[in-house]
Amino acid sequence: MRVVRGLGSRLMMKNPVHIPMHIGFITMEPRSLFIPQYLDSSLILFIRRGEARVGHIYKDELVERTLRMGDIYRIAAGYAFYLVNTAEGQRLHIICSIDTSHSLGWNTFQSFFIAGGIYPTSVLSGFDSLTMSTALNVSEGELQDMLTRQRQGPIVFLSDTHSPSVWSKFLHMEQHQKLAHMKRIVHVKEKDIEGDEEQPTWSFRKLLVSFFGRTDRRGDKRGKTGKGPDACNIYDRNPDFKNDYGWSIALDEDDYPPLKHDDIGVYLVNLTAGSMMAPHINPRAAEYGIVLRGAGAIQIVYPNGSLAMNAKVNEGDVFWIPQYFPFCQIASRTGPFEFLGFTTSARNNRPQFLVGAGSLLHKMIGPEFAAAFGLSEDRLREIIDAQRESKILPSATVAPPDEAGKLDKLEMAEVVRSIGNDMVIGFD
Repeated sequence: MRVVRGLGSRLMMKNPVHIPMHIGFITMEPRSLFIPQYLDSSLILFIRRGEARVGHIYKDELVERTLRMGDIYRIAAGYAFYLVNTAEGQRLHIICSIDTSHSLGWNTFQSFFIAGGIYPTSVLSGFDSLTMSTALNVSEGELQDMLTRQRQGPIVFLSDTHSPSVWSKFLHMEQHQKLAHMKRIVHVKEKDIEGDEEQPTWSFRKLLVSFFGRTDRRGDKRGKTGKGPDACNIYDRNPDFKNDYGWSIALDEDDYPPLKHDDIGVYLVNLTAGSMMAPHINPRAAEYGIVLRGAGAIQIVYPNGSLAMNAKVNEGDVFWIPQYFPFCQIASRTGPFEFLGFTTSARNNRPQFLVGAGSLLHKMIGPEFAAAFGLSEDRLREIIDAQRESKILPSATVAPPDEAGKLDKLEMAEVVRSIGNDMVIGFD
């Protein structure tokens, strides 16, 4: 698992800003397990490629879901979970937002491995051996054997062809053998727990018994067990906006209610070759973007009107857009440009587009706006009306011929410069 931490930005090096969101990338080989653990941070999972089975504790019950490409799923902070790559011959790729707003304050998120051994170390190993053996009702020798076998790391293979691990042995047992074994080593009396769905409680016994006692889930609908939220597939949704030059989808708390707990939104944008997401601002949220395919450029503008960043990005790159900063995304002319992102608000972000049909320039046009640009109202309207597309715009080479709509570069530079010397973007 690789993590891009949300600490500071090249845009604000003099005053680094802590962003309580990181981006994680999980890659798992076929028939592998991300062993049971819990985090001090919540996760929003996006299945980029492959198929996964996720099991986690929800309201003190084990909930399992089979996730496919495009699914969005939330795991709350403090709740035990595991991930299994169920596909044969296919790697699993997951992108996740990691919300550290409830973390321990160690500048990153922290994993607490329930299962483990030498590497990683289980949190059970931290207790005095007599204390833990008494709690489990086993001998200290059995406890030592349980907590020293695992050496493969946080992600382990489930096939004996790779390693005869304890996980593989469990999976190949008969169901009654698994249950008998778990009853022998896990004999912890559970308390009745009351509270809302966000109370960070979990049951070690339920997690282990349910995992090792139920490996054949073909009869379940999409591998679904337990009562709890389902996944939301972003690819199954109709675009919120679409034209000849691309489309965009945004998920907020109304579309997928679990997002409201962390106040995080999700979006997906696809631009055709050479097209552009029109310059706009986010009034409610900062955002992280991850390039899923293709290449392009990200331009961000400082409040004083100077260019803060003009970066080329390719598949796998991560970019950050500060709240309120004007920005745009431009697709390479070589092919489509697709990117996924997370925003720091689960409410409808309502991005404010600065140019294009239906933009702020159109809505605010009048004598006051014209005077601010130092132009006549008719001249300003002529310039603004030249772009007939909205939100996702064509490049000059793919736009339909329109002699009346062509602008002289000097005239456009004049419009920008007239705002004031401190707000000039810069032209050749």
